[in-house]
Amino acid sequence: MKRMAFLGCLILFLAPTVFAQEKVEAPVWNVGDKWNFTGNGSIEVVKVDPSGFVLKFSEGKCIFESQSCNTILFEKSTRNRINVVEREMPKKYVMGLSKVLDFPLTTGKQWKTAYSSTGLGTSRPVAYDFSEIYKVSGWEDIVVEAGKFKALRLEYKRVVTRASGWGAMAPEIINQYWYSPKVKYFVKCQYDKDWMKGDKEIFNWELISFQLKK
Repeated sequence: MKRMAFLGCLILFLAPTVFAQEKVEAPVWNVGDKWNFTGNGSIEVVKVDPSGFVLKFSEGKCIFESQSCNTILFEKSTRNRINVVEREMPKKYVMGLSKVLDFPLTTGKQWKTAYSSTGLGTSRPVAYDFSEIYKVSGWEDIVVEAGKFKALRLEYKRVVTRASGWGAMAPEIINQYWYSPKVKYFVKCQYDKDWMKGDKEIFNWELISFQLKK
């Protein structure tokens, strides 16, 4: 009887412990942390202050992840994107991938965001409304140029909810991100659909090296 009671207590104790191990909190970033990707892409922490972390994105590779912004302010606890920093004057971030990082991360977690954008149709600007759906599918062992890492796979889907204008076209986007707690950032991005046709390789990338400051 005592043994059964002990095992019951042990299970109750281990349950939250296992959950805590699966839960990934926001990492500690420091100025000088830098991630280098295939295709000469890089992301670097250039400023840390009470409002969050400022990351600088290189041009070219990872252009979709940067949403064509060079410098973005990430909120401290969730790492949501909150401002675009241009010439030291921040303005609200209103583009896609605003919550591609949304800590804490746990297997099975799902969330949605939405944003609007303007593109070119056949003859005039077209207005789009997009919905972004995120889901953490689970842990995987993944090998990239920088090494082998245990990472959480994040599934991302972007769909058009409204399009207005002549010649409106915007493909559905589906891609996967792998986040490594050891690296403190994504180690790989892979697109499932060839939505950029001949330019697909511009958007697929993986980590080749990184440096983390203390």
